Amino acid sequence: MNFLTKLVASGLGTGFSPVAPGTAGSALAAAAAWLLRDLWSVPLALGLSAIAAAAGVAACNRAERFWGHDSGRMVIDEIAGQWLTLCLVPLNVTTISIGFLIFRTLDIIKPPPARHAESLPGGWGVMADDLVAGALGAVILWGVVRWM
Repeated sequence: MNFLTKLVASGLGTGFSPVAPGTAGSALAAAAAWLLRDLWSVPLALGLSAIAAAAGVAACNRAERFWGHDSGRMVIDEIAGQWLTLCLVPLNVTTISIGFLIFRTLDIIKPPPARHAESLPGGWGVMADDLVAGALGAVILWGVVRWM
């Protein structure tokens, strides 16, 4: 497997974390969102998610040959999903923290639309469940922020 495939699929290496690699990937996405908070907008968040998703499908298709289907090392899906969860709200420590918890919970429990999306073949299945969880998370986080 080439270096770029490994780098993308593993979320800049966070997928090699010995403890909770998916959480490490989501944390990287949350940290990147924090750094971009002054520029954050729906188009930027959706664009970042789309780029991560497209790169993730391609990289995970290749990485699966070496690591197996939806290996824990593949965390680019968590990055795309985390950014999607944060897309509808202004960013601050509170919204990023709540969004992180919402996305990780949805990613772990995989409510029915996400679980179904996971059955797609190859890189599509790796990415789709997290994108569904991210979209659900965005709606939930938006509601929480409106309620606050």
